[in-house]
Amino acid sequence: MTNVKSIRPKRVLQKAGIHAILLAGAVIMVLPLFWMITTSLKEMWEVFTPEMQWLPEAPVWRNYADAWMYAPFGRYYFNTVFVSISVVALQLIICGLAAYALSRLQFPGRDLVFLGVLGTMMLPGTLMTVPSYLILHWLKWIDTYYALIVPSVFNAFGIFLLRQFFMTIPRELDDAAIIDGCSRMGILWRILLPLSKAAFATVGIFTFMGQWNSYIWPLIVTNSEEMRMISVGISMFKDQFVTQWTLMMAASTTATLPLLIVFLFAQRFFIEGITLTGLKG
Repeated sequence: MTNVKSIRPKRVLQKAGIHAILLAGAVIMVLPLFWMITTSLKEMWEVFTPEMQWLPEAPVWRNYADAWMYAPFGRYYFNTVFVSISVVALQLIICGLAAYALSRLQFPGRDLVFLGVLGTMMLPGTLMTVPSYLILHWLKWIDTYYALIVPSVFNAFGIFLLRQFFMTIPRELDDAAIIDGCSRMGILWRILLPLSKAAFATVGIFTFMGQWNSYIWPLIVTNSEEMRMISVGISMFKDQFVTQWTLMMAASTTATLPLLIVFLFAQRFFIEGITLTGLKG
């Protein structure tokens, strides 16, 4: 009994220490977001006070209206939403078909193809920037939606994640479906897809967040103001002599809200997709 009683306080202290570390990490992660929101509600002079001023003396809500009028953010939002949704839809289709072929079909060189897909994950994205730009310039796609969408529809990580998830689904389901007269595409549509909603949601969330936050590639392949995405539009608040920090933070806050909404609504599928994805095969 004495041993049990002595162990319990140790476990409580261990759990308290773990929770304290997690809480400190959460505060550190949330602090920049809090600073961004409070700065968006400040007057310009409050940003440069000698002492750290966490909260504005009086919230300046007009910063959001001024930020929206400073640049055509309506157009930026439309471009970002259109490109992000288009890339997510096309990527899920391509990754789903590729993952199905690499997990369920038997053909010569299948494993070699899968290794090639994994090999592309080892290459830094910046290495492919110049070749991709030259190809798009040759196709005359610069400053068009094609340049923003087409190079992003292939995702090696999405193929890997879906393929590993498909490998955890028993093949006996495929055999039973074939006996019932189901085609290969029918197996993907009626069996694998309903059982893999969490994995598809995970790939979709990662893709949507990546496209929404993308900055370098849209900056390179777009020239006109009508084709800019919101990540590039936010940089318009910074010029050679002054930076409109309050307006920039207001624009950044409005740009962050869609990501938070998407993640809050889809976090159950996101966590389930990560935890259930197997490492078989």
